[in-house]
Amino acid sequence: MAQNPARRTALTDAAIDVLAEQGARGLTFRAVDVRAGVPAGTASNYFANRDELLDQTARHIHHRLTPDPVVLAELLRAPRDRALVTALLHDLVRRVHADRSGYLALLELRLEATRRPELRAQLTATVREQLEANVAYHLGEGLPGDRETVVVLYLAMTGLLVEHLTLPDVLGVDALPALVDTLTARIVP
Repeated sequence: MAQNPARRTALTDAAIDVLAEQGARGLTFRAVDVRAGVPAGTASNYFANRDELLDQTARHIHHRLTPDPVVLAELLRAPRDRALVTALLHDLVRRVHADRSGYLALLELRLEATRRPELRAQLTATVREQLEANVAYHLGEGLPGDRETVVVLYLAMTGLLVEHLTLPDVLGVDALPALVDTLTARIVP
């Protein structure tokens, strides 16, 4: 397998775009090569098979959606209260908007995981790892609430983001900020 990290990142970025635009059925090595603007056969030199491409793409999506350390440091200057949790969730919404393709690709991977047991196992491990990291971070930073608070916020935000990205007119395009405020007011002690 080829080992150029920059090329691997470009290929996984291209895979994310293909997933977001065409769905899992459109994700082929050829489609990734075309989207990345690389010679035919390049993706197959970096990923042993489609399952590995899907797994690496899922991991890369989570990396792309990770908070900017500078923004996070600025947010964490605030007191450890509900207002800070609200600000962190608004930052999450901002990041999802900035990388809409990444989040839509993650949704596509979740759907594909319902049909592919190997992908389900890999994606479950990746998402569980991210959730546990979020719980540990929340508790480690002394934010209000407990593990259950973080899990309920995770579930509420997942639903809200899915609704907003797929059918934004159901709740109204401008409703998202107020809904995030309401979620934290009702969930975070």
